[in-house]
Amino acid sequence: MRELQKMLLAATAVTVLMVAGSVTYYQYFARKRLLVSTTTSLYDTGLLDVIERAYESNHDIDVQFIPVGTGLAIQQAQRGDADLVIVHSPALERAFLKEGYGVSRKIIAYNFFTIVGPREDPASISGLDNVSKVLERIVEYGRDHKDRKVWISREDNSGTHAKEKYLWKGAGFNCTRLSEEPWFASPGGGMGETLLKAQELSLYTVSDTGTYLKYSKEGRINLVAFLAEDRDLLNVYSAIAVNQTRNKHVNFEIAVDFIKFLISAECQQLIESYGRDEYGQSLFRGTVAPLKQDPSPQVAQWIKSYSFLEGSECPPQYRDPRAPELYN
Repeated sequence: MRELQKMLLAATAVTVLMVAGSVTYYQYFARKRLLVSTTTSLYDTGLLDVIERAYESNHDIDVQFIPVGTGLAIQQAQRGDADLVIVHSPALERAFLKEGYGVSRKIIAYNFFTIVGPREDPASISGLDNVSKVLERIVEYGRDHKDRKVWISREDNSGTHAKEKYLWKGAGFNCTRLSEEPWFASPGGGMGETLLKAQELSLYTVSDTGTYLKYSKEGRINLVAFLAEDRDLLNVYSAIAVNQTRNKHVNFEIAVDFIKFLISAECQQLIESYGRDEYGQSLFRGTVAPLKQDPSPQVAQWIKSYSFLEGSECPPQYRDPRAPELYN
């Protein structure tokens, strides 16, 4: 009798475990998922964690971010390995749209890049107020000190690397040729990893202000930012849905819903306020309000000049007809 009772109890326990496991399995796998391939300079700051929590609190969606450089993020989306990209390279974004892989682009946030380096400032760039002059001085110092590394580049086809090449070109240099010189170190990896290497080896580099401020506040680096906000240092982030006609399995409707959240007043306020209390200033700023103002503030004019494609954040031919509300 006791043996029978034990068997019944064991069978009951197994049944309960199976039912509980089945419910957990169903809840996990039945929950819809949004894959967002994004840049490390945005992910490393922690802002996306805040946005994820806010969105998931009102949506039964599992948002998963894949932090890589902008170039890799776009490649993943082209393969259909992401439903949405959040990136910061207008040239790469233009190609992504033009080639038919992306649709319904919306500009969501901005901050600035800066040149950071060791407090000792061996190249003596402190006080220079022009990025081209800063880079010219760094090259001069590097070529005079070929026995050591002076500069570190990401060289990963990221948005930051694209900006770096743009800045070098503006200063009259070819980034690829510079990378062959002995004082020029590469690759640096993601934004956070590059800053840590610059700290370890006392090197100069390009950084977005958001990641720089976060790592500085956390005591992970004591590098100095040598340049203030400037038009040439503008850093603009855009969200682009993956085109479902090219990758039929992607979650287009969820991607559009998430973009709508990103440009909502709630999320724009999250972006505006993120880091203000902890770092003394916002790590990012929203774009929706300034782009709607008339007349446009100076920063909106900069954003339009730098990031608009054919006079628009998303030309009509790249707008999916299922999401016209994004442009009302």
